[in-house]
Amino acid sequence: MTIDSKKIIKDAAPNRSERLNKYMELLKRYGIIVALLLLVTVISIAEPKFLSPSNLFNVLAQSAIYGIMALGLTFVIISKGIDLSVGSLLAFAGIVAASLGQVSTATTKYFPSFGELNILVPVLAALLIGALLGAVNGGLIAFTGIPAFIATLGMMTIARGFTLMYTGGKPVSQFIPELRFFGDKIGPIPVPVIIYGIMIFIAFVILNHTSFGKNIYAIGGNIKAAEISGVNVKKNLVMIYSFAGLTCGVAALVFAGRVGSVHPGAALGYELTAIAATTIGGTSHTGGIGTIWGAVVGALILSVLRNGLTLLGVEAYWQQIVEGAIIIVAVIIDMRKNAKKK
Repeated sequence: MTIDSKKIIKDAAPNRSERLNKYMELLKRYGIIVALLLLVTVISIAEPKFLSPSNLFNVLAQSAIYGIMALGLTFVIISKGIDLSVGSLLAFAGIVAASLGQVSTATTKYFPSFGELNILVPVLAALLIGALLGAVNGGLIAFTGIPAFIATLGMMTIARGFTLMYTGGKPVSQFIPELRFFGDKIGPIPVPVIIYGIMIFIAFVILNHTSFGKNIYAIGGNIKAAEISGVNVKKNLVMIYSFAGLTCGVAALVFAGRVGSVHPGAALGYELTAIAATTIGGTSHTGGIGTIWGAVVGALILSVLRNGLTLLGVEAYWQQIVEGAIIIVAVIIDMRKNAKKK
């Protein structure tokens, strides 16, 4: 019996091609995790202290605040929108919550006649302010037709103005223990990490297991097709931006507890970090594409990078430059991927 070597080579070639395509597909899907692992490896070799348990928990706690905001922004960007106001919403929600969560003996107490309020009051205040201002963003976009960039840019300025007016430009501090708990630890685990984990679960369930989540993808994929198929686009846009605002309220509580003081300039530039985390995580600005786990990994990459560069003694200015370069590269990769699909 003779073996046809040419036939064997021809049969083997498609198999190799199929395997190569599978590997490339896996790399596209999980490349961001590979990038995170490579970054951790490089930094840990350069600075072994990076892998200490206390530092790793610190990395997770650092990523919690803008990571929570990135969850809301994932909803927004999947719907082909943008929200530049999240940093200012955090500051305003945080400053109001802080003023309602002061101890009775605070030196500059905002509401001396109230005494010490139950923790539910500042918590509800932060969540309501975030959600309501987010709903205003969504309403402006849905019912006036103005671009999300302009609507949220205006809200960014308005919310920051409210924050300055509310405080007179002064910081708020001296919180009740229950409010400080949001930045505390349970054993070795930081409370911000626990809250972040809960928010990740909630966002994942909403986006992947509810009709609202399906509507977000539909609106981002093709808004006209979504309307024709019966999706109430205006209502869903209000809900999307309300959720983004709500995550700002949660992040504000974590910020207040972790920092121990809230000032009018709090969270300045956080919107860019949260957008960066979402973008690095693979959420496409062309709409209809994005995952919660991607946003989480994106936030971790930024946190690991910042922490590692700090341990290595790199100046904060260079850190900003590196972060900006990463955002540009992430967007270029996203654009090329979508161009190939088209």
